[in-house]
Amino acid sequence: MCMYSCAEDGQPTDWHYQHLISRAVGGAGLVMTEAAAVTPEGRISPADLGIWSDAQIPGHARLAAGIAAMGAVPAIQIAHAGRKASRRQAWEHGPATPGWEPLGPSAVAFGDYATPHALSEAEIAAVIADTAAAAKRGIEAGYRFIELHAAHGYLLHQFLSPLSNQRNDAWGGDLDGRARIVEETTRAVRAAIPDEVPLCIRLSHTDWVAGGWTTAETVVLSARLKALGVDMIDVTSGGLHHEQKIPLGPGYQVPGAEAVKSGAGIPVAAVGLITEPEQAQEILAAGKADLILLARVLLREPYWPLRAAAVLGRTETLQVPPQYERGWNTLGKMQREASIGVPMAPLA
Repeated sequence: MCMYSCAEDGQPTDWHYQHLISRAVGGAGLVMTEAAAVTPEGRISPADLGIWSDAQIPGHARLAAGIAAMGAVPAIQIAHAGRKASRRQAWEHGPATPGWEPLGPSAVAFGDYATPHALSEAEIAAVIADTAAAAKRGIEAGYRFIELHAAHGYLLHQFLSPLSNQRNDAWGGDLDGRARIVEETTRAVRAAIPDEVPLCIRLSHTDWVAGGWTTAETVVLSARLKALGVDMIDVTSGGLHHEQKIPLGPGYQVPGAEAVKSGAGIPVAAVGLITEPEQAQEILAAGKADLILLARVLLREPYWPLRAAAVLGRTETLQVPPQYERGWNTLGKMQREASIGVPMAPLA
């Protein structure tokens, strides 16, 4: 979840450290940063996290080390906002001041946002190279799970959807052309990171708009990505078009995840209004998904995973820091040897 709390240089701050380490202490198995921009122009706002420079590696290394010390796998999501860039922080709305020219596959604006500059072939190649370089920096910083954000109307998704990609060259047109940048970026990133590091790609399985990107196309692309070395698809939806009509409800994204899992034969992560432990467990037990990724519910309740273990009667799996055991040891036997007792690093 974007925090919009960086300085203009894209460096993580003490807010990010507190925010992410709290979720690791709260029992999450994997803790992922917000979308880190691969270039300054790829930020949603001037306050976005970045991974476009080697100068940003030390700040990320502190985050990754802190997450790992608290027992979770440190992960980073990398992205380019494309035509949804150059905006103010989410709670302020409107264009950034000063801002910059957003980029996109075509000169087609997102609603009332600024019209983007249509990328040339050379600029597309630069984006692919920048993304691979960002992933490599993530590994150098200590992250052990990489996710490419190709959903929610950001640049890679903009290329996938015919609503935003109106090109008539090799990067547009049919599915092969529209999916080319995602496939080429995947190849570049997979080559830039160690084989043992999982590579996940976040895809919106549908635009929820007639004539847009579809679940069937997502299944085809996911199978291709599996062949390119992608380990998991994080299945979400929407975000590309301002006229989308999303049927919100508990677990509303799960059918998309299930379709990709069964159709492409690749592990998937489920998201979307998954708020209760029993609900999450049912999704996994029924084989609809292989992993549950939580976002908004963890903004409200950082210790949700610990509560889930207690609610589901799995207190033997609780990995609670010994400093906090008094809050949990009345729930039943805990696996004391799995507790985490590494002190948190002092804030800078």
